[in-house]
Amino acid sequence: MTFRPLHDRVVIRRAKGDLKSKGGFIIPDTPKETPQEGEMIAVGPGLRDENGPLMPLDMETGDPILLGKRTGTKIGIDGEYLLIMKECDIMDIVEKTEATADTAA
Repeated sequence: MTFRPLHDRVVIRRAKGDLKSKGGFIIPDTPKETPQEGEMIAVGPGLRDENGPLMPLDMETGDPILLGKRTGTKIGIDGEYLLIMKECDIMDIVEKTEATADTAA
């Protein structure tokens, strides 16, 4: 199924939570904390200002983002749960720098 969000809405795939704690304990489903990281799956075209021109969103498909724990509307598409929310509900776009790329390698 294909879809595209309207106006200033975006579709996000929330990152998978860790199944083990830092100490190596397995975390059951109920106390597991909701991850605040995600990936932008689809982006709407933007909003129109009062004069009519379209103001595009500041993000693109594939951008890694930070979002609130309880934001967005959860939807199921093709057996996968995604979030739909407005652009203003996203807290941050995570940009990788050369320093973080070096430490990850």
